[in-house]
Amino acid sequence: MKRINIALFSLMLLGVLFSCSKASLNYTQNGNWVTRAGFPGVPSGNGACFVINDAAYVGTGINPNTPNQKLVTMYKYTAGQVPGGPTGYDSALGSWTQIANYGGSPRSNAVGFAVGGKGYIGTGLANNGFTPLADFWAYDPGSNSWSQIDSIHDANASYPRLDAVAWGFDSVAYVLTGTDLNYYFQDVWRYSPATNKWTSQPFLPGSPRSGAVTWVYKNQGYLMTGTTPSGQFAIGTACYDMWRFNPNASVNPWTRLRDISNTNPGTYDDGYTNLIRNHAVGFTLLGSVSNGDKGYLTLGSNGSAYNYTWEYDFATDLWTEKTPYESAGRNGAVGFTLTVGGQTRGFVACGLNGLTGYQDVREFYPLQVYNQYD
Repeated sequence: MKRINIALFSLMLLGVLFSCSKASLNYTQNGNWVTRAGFPGVPSGNGACFVINDAAYVGTGINPNTPNQKLVTMYKYTAGQVPGGPTGYDSALGSWTQIANYGGSPRSNAVGFAVGGKGYIGTGLANNGFTPLADFWAYDPGSNSWSQIDSIHDANASYPRLDAVAWGFDSVAYVLTGTDLNYYFQDVWRYSPATNKWTSQPFLPGSPRSGAVTWVYKNQGYLMTGTTPSGQFAIGTACYDMWRFNPNASVNPWTRLRDISNTNPGTYDDGYTNLIRNHAVGFTLLGSVSNGDKGYLTLGSNGSAYNYTWEYDFATDLWTEKTPYESAGRNGAVGFTLTVGGQTRGFVACGLNGLTGYQDVREFYPLQVYNQYD
């Protein structure tokens, strides 16, 4: 009996030591950012992005070196082959190709989404720096051309805005939140390409906000972060509430998830010290590349520019801090997920820090050890 107890104790001790080692792993050893082909346009931020057929389309935004210069240029990014990964791609860096200029007027802080094989960009801030926009344009990759679609409106008025967010599903899309520089919004608008119409949906129950982040996972939409003037669900003006949206729900489509700040008397969120922010970016990684299905949040600001990176586990509704973005903190970058040979890959590009714009592009490997020379 004594030997059995000692053996059990030894196994328990070994498990505890392993768990402590795992839990105390420095986050700079918990993920690796790898440099990819730089954005070929001017250093810029507050642009828009969508993904069609595993290629990312990035454009519009602002050139901070020229006051109030908004952009219409657009570029297509195709990911390169990762050594030991899928074949059929030119290099690990990937490649950029300029496509037709955005069809609408120059703008920044617009929103993009893809649905039904086409990409869409709309709303945003006009070139004069103070006029919010409501118009939308659709991009057809087959013809490399843009066409104007219905603007966000109902029978009574149009609803221009900037810093909105979106979800693109199989046959419909949603645009929500944002600001018109006077008010912050909780409204949600559903767009159907089949009818070319926008219809109002149940409002976000949480704080009105702008500069939030969204993901799409298993045909549901996730929303978090952002800035609000109301103080509801916020610390200062930084929103701490997180929500899931089910577009197929028959009654209430909204489910509140765990907060992204230390608001619970339990201990699981004690380390949530720098999650809340605005103008961040996100992407998702699935399966073996992230040891499960995960969402990622990086960059943005909350008093100062952030490069802190966090990982969200869809199965547990919990967050883990990862290696910070391996360059300067910033606002207004773009984040996107591409699927290459069945493997999901997450990228971040461009952004602004004050009057400094960026062209760097980095890919995140959550299971690699940090390497400063990548």
